Amino acid sequence: MDDRTPQISGAEILIRCLQEENVKFVFGYPGGAVLNIYDEIFKQNHFKHVLVRHEQAAVHAADAYSRATGEVGVALVTSGPGATNAVTGIATAYMDSIPMVIISGQVPTPAIGMDAFQEVDMVGITRPCVKHNFLVKDVKDVASTIKKAFYIAASGRPGPVVVDIPKDVTALTAVFDYPKSVEMRSYTPVIKGHSGQIKKAVKLMLEAKRPMVYTGGGVVLGDASEMLVKLVRELGFPITNTLMGLGGYPATDKQFLGMLGMHGTYEANMAMQECDVLVAIGARFDDRVIGNPQHFFNKNRTIIHIDVDPSSISKRVKVDVPIVGHVQSVLAEINELLQADTKRPEAASLKTWWEQIEAWRSRKCLTYAKSTEVIKPQYVVEKLWEVTKGDAFITSDVGQHQMWAAQYYKFDKPRRWINSGGLGTMGVGLPYAMGAQLAHPEAQVACITGEASIQMCIQELSTCKQFHLPVKVVNLNNRYMGMVRQWQEFFYGNRYSESYMDALPDFVKLAEAYGHVGMKIEKPSDVEAALKEAFSPALKERMVFMDFITDQTENVFPMVPNGKGLSEMILAEEL
Repeated sequence: MDDRTPQISGAEILIRCLQEENVKFVFGYPGGAVLNIYDEIFKQNHFKHVLVRHEQAAVHAADAYSRATGEVGVALVTSGPGATNAVTGIATAYMDSIPMVIISGQVPTPAIGMDAFQEVDMVGITRPCVKHNFLVKDVKDVASTIKKAFYIAASGRPGPVVVDIPKDVTALTAVFDYPKSVEMRSYTPVIKGHSGQIKKAVKLMLEAKRPMVYTGGGVVLGDASEMLVKLVRELGFPITNTLMGLGGYPATDKQFLGMLGMHGTYEANMAMQECDVLVAIGARFDDRVIGNPQHFFNKNRTIIHIDVDPSSISKRVKVDVPIVGHVQSVLAEINELLQADTKRPEAASLKTWWEQIEAWRSRKCLTYAKSTEVIKPQYVVEKLWEVTKGDAFITSDVGQHQMWAAQYYKFDKPRRWINSGGLGTMGVGLPYAMGAQLAHPEAQVACITGEASIQMCIQELSTCKQFHLPVKVVNLNNRYMGMVRQWQEFFYGNRYSESYMDALPDFVKLAEAYGHVGMKIEKPSDVEAALKEAFSPALKERMVFMDFITDQTENVFPMVPNGKGLSEMILAEEL
């Protein structure tokens, strides 16, 4: 490189960086601070820009694209309100460890700190909810910063990285030189687990009388499902997944006990509580999983914890054998040790343990009262699973419908279940479906939502129209903020304060106004036919909004009340 090497603008450098990272989609919304970038987007054809109708949806859609593919999602927003609108999406991705790069525009560098028009301190605002963030003050740093951003986002425990770029930096020029690799002295994530700890873990597994495998989103994000299945089937152990881990192990397999936690199955929660050796993989023992920690520890058990993030180990629950490393790498080493060892868990003890689990399973905790008069939301999800043959990408919003989706749609493959676990963000469902559909254009994509959640990002029906995204919306409409109402019924003396949606739109007309197909389904006998029509070849290319009028009184069971322990569940039969 010499003085004759041509210089290009910071905006063009940014676009070239995205091309180097093989970015296929950028989700965004233009504004003054990023117009130089958008002008360069207009000139290129290496990636597609998806124009959303709100910046929050841009980040959610990029998030879902990442969840559905394993690639780094990319969003682009302008300064000021564009940047602050993106914060909810950034925090959502941060809580669920999703690799993303969010590029935000900033006012020109001389105006920073001067209360300029549409200026906010994006670095300061996002600091608590990003893996890292950058403010690029020199055009010569654009390429190296983008390289670092993608590396940080995707390595170790993944997460969102914000790159804030002032408008003048995108206009100034420099030589384009994209680094081939990154070395950061202060950031060296561990990949390989400690061999001594892994050997100790294998020994404990082989000696276990009442073993239990508990896995979370780390298995899915770490592409370790195949390794996990091999381990669990080799040892014959029972297994449960967290909400974020669904699909990491086939839900239709007899060794799978269902989801655990606040709305987990009776058998999963009881096995989690009563086991003698607990193998936690890519999970973090959060409050919705183990309930009251004191109750969890009133049973003596040995805990093995495998996680890529050392700060997650012994954070809420003290563990006996910590293993820091990439889940795929650690499971591969465990499987190798098992293959080399002829010893296996004692068959008689394992048989007795499975007999106890089957006794818990016989409670059939997910049974619900069928009806020919009113649509039960669980029935809709069951029929959706049948009609799609369990092979769809399912996104959800947050609330009762999310829990019913997790309980009744049996995910046999990873990256098929896309929802907000850690932050619990209402409004994610539709933009999530957009990101998943763009990631897999030939796949069936369904958004399971409720009439409260869907209205938070309903403007994205316009994006679906512009980009011909044939997602199918399954609106479980009970005319309440369902989970809020459930808590008010159980814990607030039936005082339904502000949880009734008293002015709902006609969703069929609304969908049609955006150019989509709308259906209103009010009878249980019409549920299956409506779903089959929505997923039929005739409507394969159309976005379909199905408004299912469901039972207003239905609650999610089982339920572990707040502050209670895993074995202190409320079952429907007990009410």
